[in-house]
Amino acid sequence: MSHRTQDLPPLHGFPHMFRELRYHETSRQFLAIVLIILFTSIAQPTLLLFSASMPLMLAGIILRLFASGYIMKNTELAITGPYALVRHPLYSGNILIILGFSISSGNFWSAPLALLFFFFYYPSAIEYEDRKLYKLFGPLWKSWSERVPALIPKLAKVKLASSGKWSFIKSLKNNGEPVIALFVLCCLILISRKLY
Repeated sequence: MSHRTQDLPPLHGFPHMFRELRYHETSRQFLAIVLIILFTSIAQPTLLLFSASMPLMLAGIILRLFASGYIMKNTELAITGPYALVRHPLYSGNILIILGFSISSGNFWSAPLALLFFFFYYPSAIEYEDRKLYKLFGPLWKSWSERVPALIPKLAKVKLASSGKWSFIKSLKNNGEPVIALFVLCCLILISRKLY
């Protein structure tokens, strides 16, 4: 049993293995990279699909870069910047990026595969993160979580994202986000080259 599921009711057999896989962070991160590489390598984009998907991918990259410059995992509760809009902006960014790549691939099965990935991994990832943050920060987390949705921001509160101070050092040193952004941009460029 992993540390992510140890507080949950015990399960046995296949339900236990299934739940462990859903909560396994390394599998989720690895499969996200595999999906991006897969969608890039098989891409047969049209100008329309690429034009529709590029804003999603760029928004996801920007959101992840923005969020990673505010977060200090497990040491302080990030409630400013993008964390004033959604509790899990890194996950929101991932979803935008993978959805964008699935659309740009031009294959009918790519978007359903991406949706299957989202529904398999993200509810359990959100549940674990919320449970962990509640344990770490108690009433502060509870008050913040009651105001802030998990993944989709309330547009009326967009001004709140300008609060706090973004740090490139946090983004790079603590989270390695610029490296991830560079990887995603390289894949985006590879897809764009298939248009010609």
